[in-house]
This record gives sequence, structure tokens and C-alpha cells, in this order.
Amino acid sequence: MRNLMWNEKFNIGVEVVDKAHARLFRMIGKLMDLAGYEMDSQNACKENIRFLEDYTMTHFSEEEAYMRSIRFKGYHKHKKLHDEFRDNTLVSLKKYLKSSDYSPMAVEHFLNVMVGWLTGHIMVEDQAIMGNVTAKSMYEETTDTLVVADAVNQAMKDVFRLEAELVSGEYNGRSIRNGYYYRLCYDRDNGEKVQLLMGLEEQLARRGVGMMLGLAAMQKPEMVRDASAQILEQFIHHFGKLFKSDAEYQLSKEELLTKDEFREDFMTRYPISLLFETRLGHFIFCVRRWEVKKRKGE
Repeated sequence: MRNLMWNEKFNIGVEVVDKAHARLFRMIGKLMDLAGYEMDSQNACKENIRFLEDYTMTHFSEEEAYMRSIRFKGYHKHKKLHDEFRDNTLVSLKKYLKSSDYSPMAVEHFLNVMVGWLTGHIMVEDQAIMGNVTAKSMYEETTDTLVVADAVNQAMKDVFRLEAELVSGEYNGRSIRNGYYYRLCYDRDNGEKVQLLMGLEEQLARRGVGMMLGLAAMQKPEMVRDASAQILEQFIHHFGKLFKSDAEYQLSKEELLTKDEFREDFMTRYPISLLFETRLGHFIFCVRRWEVKKRKGE
């Protein structure tokens, strides 16, 4: 995919880190081109994926060394994200690759997730190393619609460089144009469960991914779907950090939903149901939380 290239707006201002990010994007772009040749490219894809994995781990080590050198306060949480990607996301992707014998579809999914995760991570976590995005907790935990909407807008500006205007603080489930729908479930170490239901208009997802990854990415529905899911996960992680809390969040489940599944889940009621508009399109943001009752004797 020759039009997948490094965008200088991803730069964090640290040469060794920025050069590594640019190289990772070039490597993924070349692999996307290779994957288009199916059988003839299978062995080459295997070798290049192994090289991409090795280089990603090397980059993580270099980036962590830099954070330690400047005594970055968020080092341990940042390193935990690297570890979770290596030990969970990457392991799951590699299992799928092997079980499919590196089929073109599996290779494409692997690369889409990689580029989505890297993009979201760079735009949120890596930018925070140099103070380029909001890193401090600004809000008290609340169910107040205006406070949550303000936090969503702040996260949208940090991650997508977009203003998000609240259109409705009581979204009623009315249809938006064709879109992508996601459900993310989180466990908190204080025993609470948090579930988010989100919908993005197709044009918002396509244009957003296109702005970040180049115009060619807009024309690939699978890339838009997979990359959007990874970027949204980073968005939610950043959104959560804007609130003052000692409790940690751990993603327990993420699902891509059909429009009918989205509507069915929405009807189970979400106390916070918001509809936003950006210059690229609308998106829906719904939240509910509950405490897990402990069994007797626990």
C-alpha cells in the first residue's frame, strides 16, 4: 500500500522515536503491498512479519529507555501498554495467522490491527511523553452529561484533532447513516464494570482514518473497520485518564456489532447516551457501569 506513509503530525519531537515510527509505517506499507500477491508472497509475508515484530519490540525497548532517561512520570503505565500489546494482542494475531496458514485475509487483518494500534498509541500515549496532549486528570468522576461531554470533546481534540459538539444529551437511538458499531467492556480493580457502546458514521470513520493514514486507506473498508477499533480503544483509554480516580481500567472484551445488534443492546438502557457532531460526521457515545456483587465468604 504505497500511499500508507508517515505523517509528520505524528512526530513527538524525539528523533530516535520519530524515526522508528516512520520506519514501522514504511514496513507495514510494504507488507500490505506484498499481501496482494497471495500465494507467491506467503513466505515473504512470514519473514517480513517476523522482522516487523522484532523491530516493534526493539522500538518499545528504545522508547522505554528514553522515558526512563527523562524520568517520565507515566513510564510504568506506558510500559504496561507495550507489555499488553506484546503479550495479548500480538499473541492473538499470530495465532490467527498460523491457524489460517498466513492467508491473505489473515495477513491483511494483522496489518490493519497493527497500523490502527500504532496510530492510536502514537497519537495518545507517545504524544503524552512530551506533553503534547492532555495528560492530567481534569474531571471528578460523575454521571453529569455536560462534564462527560466536555471530557469526550477534550479526548477527541487530543486524539483526532477534532472538535466534538454535543447534539443531544439524551440520544434516543435514532439511526445515523451507515456506520461502524463497537461495544467495549472494562473491569476496574475496585470491582466495578464499565460498558461503552459507540457508533461512528461511516464517513467519519473513513475520513478520520484517511486523515491519519492517507487517502488510500479511506478506500479499504476492512482497514477502516479494524484500524478504527484499535484507535477507539486508545481513545477510550485516554478518555478514562481525564477523570480523577485511583481505580485502574482493564479491557475485558471488545466487539464489532451490526446495526441491529447495536440497537438491541442500546434498548437495554444506557444512563449516559450522547450524540455528537464533528466536521467529519456524527458519533454516538453511551456508557453504563455497575458493581459486581461479591459472593458470601469472598
